[in-house]
Amino acid sequence: MRSWRAEAAQGDLVLLLLSVMLMGIGLVAIASASIEYGDFHFGNPWHHTQRHAFYLIIGLAAGGVAYMCPTATLERISPGLLFLAFAFLILVLMPGIGHEVNGAQRWLSLGLVTIQPSEFAKLALLLYAAGYLVRQEDAVRQHWSGLARLIGVLSVVAFLLLLEPDFGTTVIAIGMTVGMMFLAGARLLYVLMMVVTVAVAFTTLVVSAPYRLQRLTAYQDPWADPFGSGFQLVQSLIAFGQGEWWGVGLGNSVQKLFYLPEAHTDFVFSIWAEETGLVGAITVIALFAMLIARILQTGWGAATQGHRFDAYVCFGVALMFSGQAFVNMGASSGLLPTKGLTLPFISYGGSSLIVSCVLLGIVLRIAQPLATAKRSMPDTSARVVA
Repeated sequence: MRSWRAEAAQGDLVLLLLSVMLMGIGLVAIASASIEYGDFHFGNPWHHTQRHAFYLIIGLAAGGVAYMCPTATLERISPGLLFLAFAFLILVLMPGIGHEVNGAQRWLSLGLVTIQPSEFAKLALLLYAAGYLVRQEDAVRQHWSGLARLIGVLSVVAFLLLLEPDFGTTVIAIGMTVGMMFLAGARLLYVLMMVVTVAVAFTTLVVSAPYRLQRLTAYQDPWADPFGSGFQLVQSLIAFGQGEWWGVGLGNSVQKLFYLPEAHTDFVFSIWAEETGLVGAITVIALFAMLIARILQTGWGAATQGHRFDAYVCFGVALMFSGQAFVNMGASSGLLPTKGLTLPFISYGGSSLIVSCVLLGIVLRIAQPLATAKRSMPDTSARVVA
């Protein structure tokens, strides 16, 4: 029997390399963006860098465990993982248990570490949705009732997330699940009906909450109130402007000197763009584009070989990563309203980093037999030429 180390060597090295490059950029970006903040608040300029490196080690270990876990096992335990996610989402809302920051109750304190249940809920929802779409494939493609149960589960998750409140994660969870339904063959009419329903619901939520409406209006013209509702976006745009083509150099950002709030979390891409310029920003965007394209390619390969669960998981991971990257970078650059979503592999945040590494490990597990099968195929090029 071949060891798991030998199997790991046969995985998708391109996918792994792209992810490692993003992780490396994230570590450098956080080290630069948080140095003054950590020194002022914790008396240690490397506080956040050390914690991020610690979470990265845990994430890589968790990703390794996910890689060694057969996808058939993940499909079998996905309902249990979803039930556990529900429990954590309810637990974080309980007074005295959930940890509140800036008016949002999204964290559970576990001694030395703090976890964000919403991140693990996205993982559990993805695996459950992939398994459901395999089990109910014919019903999903032919009848509205086939989507009803999955929509019900999604609604419960979205409701619990909105109670925290976590508007950004709710958008990603809904977008990911609806996208998976569409790729699984659900009728376009049903998908459009869901999109319209979600759009109406979110519009109602935005209008009903003054702070959400204020964010929307600030996004449209942040300079109308540069020291109030538009402050974050204005400071972020200044960072982009100062970066110009090649940036001001690593460690030389001005906006991280307490001008731009949350410089090492939600707006780490702004600091990266300021220090590395347009070239550095485009490099990160290109790496994400290649990573997502590679995951979609892996999913397509799994689908062509009849591994439907594996294919839906890859499609869900691609949708999650692309959605979060688009929203985070779009909000930083003024393309979208300001929304607190992490940039996968780059933003500071232990739960997000660990879940991203787990998802990467699952995709690498799916890619491994595909790569083996591709290498084992006979070379027919000579016969074709002949």
